[in-house]
Amino acid sequence: MTQTLQLPIIDLASSDRISTALSIRQACMECGFFYLTNHGVEGDLLHEVLEGNRIFFALPLEEKMKLALKENRGYTPLYTENHDPSSSSKGDSKESFYIGPFEDTTHGYLNQWPAEEILPCWRSTMEDYYKRVLNAGKRLISLVAMALNLEENFFYDTGALNQPNGFLRLLHYPGDLGPFGENTYGASAHSDFGMITLLASDGVGGLQVCREKTKEPRIWENVHYVPGAFIVNIGDLLERWTNCLFRSTLHRVMPTGQTRYSMAFFMDPNPDCVVECLKTCCSESHPPRFPPIRSGDYLEERFKLTHRS
Repeated sequence: MTQTLQLPIIDLASSDRISTALSIRQACMECGFFYLTNHGVEGDLLHEVLEGNRIFFALPLEEKMKLALKENRGYTPLYTENHDPSSSSKGDSKESFYIGPFEDTTHGYLNQWPAEEILPCWRSTMEDYYKRVLNAGKRLISLVAMALNLEENFFYDTGALNQPNGFLRLLHYPGDLGPFGENTYGASAHSDFGMITLLASDGVGGLQVCREKTKEPRIWENVHYVPGAFIVNIGDLLERWTNCLFRSTLHRVMPTGQTRYSMAFFMDPNPDCVVECLKTCCSESHPPRFPPIRSGDYLEERFKLTHRS
């Protein structure tokens, strides 16, 4: 029987920032996952966004396909993605909708939106949520820097987050997919690509974590729902930055027979940021494990490997 993972709870509003940073450090070293409370996104807004999520994915497929993914923004249908190349699955049984930074128009990376007459106020609700979660992510990143024995503004002063590359991804896992085989996944096993992810959901189960990604057989543990809290996890780029001190942990979503809705916010560095081992995370006896890499190149390559064109 799959066990339930007990994750630490981090209070983003705590006045004891040093203690909070130490708790984040321990959580990121031990598991790479934790709950985040008092993050500044009100329950009413979370409910409104979840309802907007449900309404969007209830649209006819032909209506959603008018917003098909372009430049990493827009709609992806069922089975478009497969994170686990070793799996014989036909693809992940989820559909999604990507919303990217509002300010980035330099390369034509403009967000796509449903028509106002079809979904009134939908765009403004999602924009409001995006901004609130981005603000929570910025506050959290300052504590992450402190957890790494860096100045709290380190990631901003070095240019990594002077223009955050945040993406909001709305997710729908249908519950009526028929019999589940052993190769049926809502989201196949993967680690996230970027810096940190802040996840909110409707409370339906299915999310599982594997704390030891290099060991076989893999041991999966359920992540239970904490009302109002974000589930935060570390991405690959932060694992590279920290020389594997902080763990980018494998996770997946298993089908439960129930429809599941969630919103993942990926807080990533700007594409031109060069990610290389932090001085506080290496030594002569523990040299850098990864060569420097441009954030945008790494994220683009990972995205191409997991998404069917």
